[in-house]
Amino acid sequence: MDKEILSQKKKKVIAGPKKFAKLVTNLGEAILKAHPGLKNVAFIGIQTGGTPLTQRLCKFFKDKLGVVPPTGFLDITLYRDDWTSISSQPHLKKTDISFPIDDKVIILVDDVIYTGRTTRAALDALIDLGRPKKIELAVLVDRGGRELPIEPNYVSLRVKKIEPDEYVSVYFQEISGKDQICLEKYC
Repeated sequence: MDKEILSQKKKKVIAGPKKFAKLVTNLGEAILKAHPGLKNVAFIGIQTGGTPLTQRLCKFFKDKLGVVPPTGFLDITLYRDDWTSISSQPHLKKTDISFPIDDKVIILVDDVIYTGRTTRAALDALIDLGRPKKIELAVLVDRGGRELPIEPNYVSLRVKKIEPDEYVSVYFQEISGKDQICLEKYC
């Protein structure tokens, strides 16, 4: 019984499907404001949460402009500064970038930014693949709590009041069967 109680999560929904869709649209609009025709812009989603978000942004751009920018996905597992403490044999995902990144504006996409360490790892991995003209960061949720001097260029939702034992979970229809952003903590 005690193990069952410990494994339960307390969840507070802060964005359901309608708000979720609006947040993705707002993120796409902010990017278009800075890059109106998306000329020389490519999008790279950080595995895992950045993948469906990147796909949705590209659908938004196609619907709005009729343009599908170059899109890729980046596995940062071996670039993390904590991978050896997570597992002796980490589970690798796929890096799929089928275009040259040299001299392009690359917009890294992720679902949540917290400490900045994931973004730092993504920057290291990206630089190993080429030399972009510029790298920007787009996130759906900024939960604060940075440990590194990294800030996103585009943010849809900033969660200001979050307890030290809480975390932000982003659920995508494509992965978990629902679109939802939640504050969660283990009870």
